[in-house]
Amino acid sequence: MRDLKYLGRKKKNIFQQHWKGILWTFLLLSVLIPTTVMLARKGAEAVSSWKESRRRPEMEQVQKLTLGDDLFAVASDLLPTAISNAGQFSATADDGTTLKLTINPKLQQQIRGYLKTTNPLYAIFVAVEPATGRVLSIVGHSSVDPEWGQTALYQIYPMASLFKMVTAAAALEKNLINPSTVLEYRGKVVSESPDNWTPHPRGRNQSIDVTSAMGKSVNPVYGIIASDMIGKESLNNICSRFGFNRRLLLPGIPAIPSYAPKAETTRDIRLQGCGLDHDLKVSPIHAAAITAAIANKGTMMVPRLVDQASRNGQQLEVPHFRELDRVISPETADSLTQMLLTTVVNGTSRKAFRSYNGQRLLDDIKIAAKTGSIDGDTPKGHYSWFAAFAPAEKPSIALVALVINGDKWKIKATHIGEQALTTFFSQDK
Repeated sequence: MRDLKYLGRKKKNIFQQHWKGILWTFLLLSVLIPTTVMLARKGAEAVSSWKESRRRPEMEQVQKLTLGDDLFAVASDLLPTAISNAGQFSATADDGTTLKLTINPKLQQQIRGYLKTTNPLYAIFVAVEPATGRVLSIVGHSSVDPEWGQTALYQIYPMASLFKMVTAAAALEKNLINPSTVLEYRGKVVSESPDNWTPHPRGRNQSIDVTSAMGKSVNPVYGIIASDMIGKESLNNICSRFGFNRRLLLPGIPAIPSYAPKAETTRDIRLQGCGLDHDLKVSPIHAAAITAAIANKGTMMVPRLVDQASRNGQQLEVPHFRELDRVISPETADSLTQMLLTTVVNGTSRKAFRSYNGQRLLDDIKIAAKTGSIDGDTPKGHYSWFAAFAPAEKPSIALVALVINGDKWKIKATHIGEQALTTFFSQDK
């Protein structure tokens, strides 16, 4: 028993001897541990803040580039929901970003209404401001596929005789022709048989100047220019300069690259030169850029669809006017413009620009234009093109219209062009 009492008393004495030390240790730890944790957390936050500060310029640049790169496609998708306010279309994205669009409300609404009334199988319309690339109107319509219009702008279709503008540009650049050059040929104006176009050495050929041939869209003349004057290498080069076979031609615009086959034989070169090659394809947005480049003295601008953007009350930077490339010289552009003036006056689109009593519409405005027609398979139908810019001496609008009809034609692309130009130039009257 004495031993047990001794042991119990010994334990009590040890605790009594060390309780103050234990208490101070506990108190010290209770202060040090939270302080250490707090300091560690502050240190981690400081390191994170430092890293973030170093990454921020890069992140801001990425955000800025993303806004610029995606802006056209985003705005195009939002266009059906855009509203007109104070003479400007605006749309709001899912993240709250408000976009003020370059769209001309009166022109946009007129073309939408016209296509809704006429209701063709398929139709697409694009208008741009040549000097800036600002898109003034985009309208897609289909009576059989309501979704077609949303992506039609970016798809490619047989270019038909619109390509005669490219062929003429190549010949003008090399001083092989001028607007008054007269050429001989065989076959009919709309002949699709290149083997029969070569002038007969004994004469009895047809002849026409290249300007009239542009307005009347004479296939043999531009086929012969391509094969006998330009040649395949120069033809390939001018195609590249105008943007064919080039990926990412139009920054931020998800268009399928326009395609021009490398023609080898004389027959194939002739078919391409006059636009009869069904594999020669272009997107409407690219065709509009080509037309606008001719109007802009040979300089192609990047199409832009947004003037301003803001989010949470803060203005965001959007791409400014951007030159894409100089595709032809100003002198070539002037000569080509002169050649294109005949299309509306006495060429293939003269009827669309006449009233019922035969009076010419927009008689006080010089319109440079080109038509095209060809059959296609995607979608299947008869393709009708119209490209134009005006006023020819100082263009404020360049446009392209494409209509795809079935066996029963409802309207031609020229009719859309006339509606657009009449509406556009009546706004300030």
